[in-house]
This record gives sequence, structure tokens and C-alpha cells, in this order.
Amino acid sequence: MKKVFNLVRRIFFSFVILYGFNTIGSNFSLIIPINFITLLLVAFLGFPALFSLVLLLVIAF
Repeated sequence: MKKVFNLVRRIFFSFVILYGFNTIGSNFSLIIPINFITLLLVAFLGFPALFSLVLLLVIAF
């Protein structure tokens, strides 16, 4: 039960982090879509995954 709670908590905080980044990044046209894949990446890998997603976004577009 504790593992499930920790997983839900990490996913919730990753949603908050992505939402916060999107509100700040919208001024610079950097918006990362909030979907299942990005939530899991940020939940399990943390801020390095967020920076990697931003780098991938900048390189791709």
C-alpha cells in the first residue's frame, strides 16, 4: 500500500512540475505536453528527464 501511495504522489508532483514548467515556458513557446509518457518520465527520472525533454523540444523544433 505504501508503494502505491508513493507512486501516486510522485506522479502527482510530476504533473505539478510539468504544469508549472508549461506556465513559465509558454512565454518562450516551450510547451511540453502532459501525457502518460511525460508524467512517468518525470516521475521516475526527476528533473534530468524534464531537462532532457526541453532539450529534445528545442532540438526538434
